[in-house]
Amino acid sequence: MKQTQEFSGKSLEAAIDSACEALNLTKEELKYDVVSTGASGIFGIVGRKDAKIKVRVPDTGPDQASEEEMEGIRSIVDEAFGEETRVEEALELEEDEEEAGDPPPPPREPRPPAEPPVDVTQESVDLGREALQKMADLITDDATVEAETDQDRLTLKIEGGNAGILIGRKGQTLDAMQFLTDKIINRKSEARVRVKVDIEGYMETRKSNLKHLAFKMAEKAKKTGRPATINQMSAQDRRIVHLALKDDTSVRTQSMGDGYYRRLVIFPKKKNSFRGKKRFRR
Repeated sequence: MKQTQEFSGKSLEAAIDSACEALNLTKEELKYDVVSTGASGIFGIVGRKDAKIKVRVPDTGPDQASEEEMEGIRSIVDEAFGEETRVEEALELEEDEEEAGDPPPPPREPRPPAEPPVDVTQESVDLGREALQKMADLITDDATVEAETDQDRLTLKIEGGNAGILIGRKGQTLDAMQFLTDKIINRKSEARVRVKVDIEGYMETRKSNLKHLAFKMAEKAKKTGRPATINQMSAQDRRIVHLALKDDTSVRTQSMGDGYYRRLVIFPKKKNSFRGKKRFRR
């Protein structure tokens, strides 16, 4: 049975904000029923009643991967694939973020020209489906994996099962499954395969939400004249924000920090307008 929890506030919006903060969920992720919309009362004092909602609390049992478990997963991958894989991944992230607007790293030896994309092999498709299916089966029941290919890109879609548990808090379980599937496929693939894992269109929804957040934070930076920071973002999410703002000449974006999850800072650019001094004739 799903657990529920009640939250209240001076308004319905306040009750929703309270629930999101307490459960560390976004408004899009929050599932709730309205118990009462509240009443303003006389002069906002006598007879006033708070708005109340009943929230279906996400399952936090052993089936859902926590942030600590994700770190454990990455440690296992690091041990399995060694230092070479970590260096290779770091270079790939640099390439992505250089294209997206981050300041270039210190000069290093020129890279060889990029090879044209190669079609994903059936072996890679089968390996990816099998690996992802095993992960999904360990997390939930009745989930199936479908594959789509486009040159060197492989999209694996999970249908059925408990989508909420498979996606996890802020998409972290989904990120972990994509991370592992990518490493499993590319360990045996001769040519680089770009892997994307999606669950019921979640990735497109997240992309849309991140773009909206990017525009909102950029406006905040321009209005206040101070940097605006978005914390704990994966490389994939940071890239979405970089690309959303790359044509905005009033701001620049930069990833900061270490590790897989870094913060992204949006800096307002200073206006270079020159005000000439007035000259007066004697």
